[in-house]
Order: sequence, then C-alpha cells, then structure tokens
Amino acid sequence: MAPFGDLLSERAVAVEATLKRLLPSAEGPEARLIEAMNYAVFAGGKRLRPFLVTASAELFGVSMAAALRVAAAVELVHTYSLIHDDLPCMDNDDLRRGKPTVHIAFDEATAILAGDAMLTLAFEILAAPETHSLAEVRCELITALSQAAGWRGMVAGQMIDLQAEYQTMEPAGITRMQRLKTGALLALSCEAGAILGRAPEPLRHALHAYAHDLGLAFQITDDLLDARGDGVRLGKRTGKDGARGKATLVAALGEERARLQADMLAQQAMAHLEPFAEKAEIMRQVADFVVHRDH
Repeated sequence: MAPFGDLLSERAVAVEATLKRLLPSAEGPEARLIEAMNYAVFAGGKRLRPFLVTASAELFGVSMAAALRVAAAVELVHTYSLIHDDLPCMDNDDLRRGKPTVHIAFDEATAILAGDAMLTLAFEILAAPETHSLAEVRCELITALSQAAGWRGMVAGQMIDLQAEYQTMEPAGITRMQRLKTGALLALSCEAGAILGRAPEPLRHALHAYAHDLGLAFQITDDLLDARGDGVRLGKRTGKDGARGKATLVAALGEERARLQADMLAQQAMAHLEPFAEKAEIMRQVADFVVHRDH
C-alpha cells in the first residue's frame, strides 16, 4: 500500500478533476460569480472529506465514478462553509489556504453568492442519475447532506460558536458545538459510502461512531494548531481563537490534556472499524493522520 500522504494527494487530484467537470465555465454576465466559485474551490486544501467519501465507498464496492461525484458535492458544501465563515459578519478572516479569502479577492456580495451557488450545486449533483441509478439512494444522500449541513449540523454549530464568544462554555457544551460544526459533515463523508453501497444498519452505525470520534479529534487538533501551529504551513492566521476568546477544548482543558484527548479519540475511532477488519486500513490511517498532522 502506498504511504497515506500519497494516497491523499492522488485522491485529491481525482476529486479536483471531477470538480472541474462539474463546475460551470466562467462565461456570460454571471462570469464573476463563477470565477469566485472556482477561486474558492481550487485554492488547495487536503480534501479530507472527499477522501473519506471515497474510502468509505470502497468498503462496499461502490464505483469510483459515483463516489467521486458525492465527494465533489461534499467538498462544495465544505468550501461554501469556509467562504461564509470567513465573512466580516462571521469570523472576519482575510487569509484562507494561503490566499486572500473570497470576500477580499472579490467582494462580500460575490462571496455570499458564490457560497450559495456551491451549496445548491452540491444538491444538483446528488440529484442527478449519474450519481446513482436508484432515486431512493439519491434522496437518502440529499437528506443526509441537508441534515449534516443545516440547522441540525454545521450551521447550528457555527451559530453556537458565534454566541460562545460572549459566554463561558463547559467542555460538554464545546464538544456538542464541535460535533455539529465540524463533526456532522465529516460523519456524512464517512456514511456516504454506506448509503451508496446500501450497507446494512450495523455497518452504517460503525462508520457513524468512527466519524463521531474522528470529527472531535480533528477539531481539537485544529485548535492546537491555531494555538501553536505555523501560519505559513497552515495557510491562515494563527492565534485567532485565543485572541477572540473562542470556546475550544484547548482553552478549557489546556494543551497537554487536549492533545491526550485527541489521541484517545483517534484510538476510539479506529476501534469502531473492527467489523471491517483489514478492509478499513486506510480509514485507520486517516485517524492517525488527523491527530499527527502539522497543517
């Protein structure tokens, strides 16, 4: 098996090729909107969520073409969320993936519309027969992504995060916020392969439990990198969370305890993959990568 970093890079290339086919050409009066969409989507990034979609799909023998379409849809939703999170009315960031954020490179209105366009394009992709021959499966994918991205998941987490700047949160509350803001879309990424493959409920539950722990480990590591990471390697400004008094487990527990918690969660995530035996080795490598990355 190739080293995990090589697998991640290879799959990122495949996902970006799929995105290039699915995104519209920058033509006509709406060209500026489409340019902003392309600017955001092709700004780089690890493409971890799309990787999880394809890795989970491989567990159930799903065609790579179908998995890549779902992976592209998930990446569009993730990128939309970054655009909106960076806006002045949200986190007010001016750097993302080493480049000026979309509202800086274009303008706020264009950034909002580009995010809206990517969110809706994601559902257009999932609804197409090319994604799966069965309408029932396509509907389940749409429902799952809607729940992960909306008021039950990512959007709710962002709202709680914004409110947390003005109040003290206990670790349990921070954990819930992060499971919504970060974990919900990661969980959908892991479960998408099971939906495509029409997997039995016990295996879906195993993947959900894996993603549950993986998402929190990912967010703790992100917060540790914000506190002590290299801004150049990260491609964004560090130290923002502490400066703004954001609620994080790093702030609540301290760096050493938070790091131990992330390691424990990664081990728990791997344990949930036992039903898949050696077939899930790549997903075990994901859990290890998540807590040991430096950017």
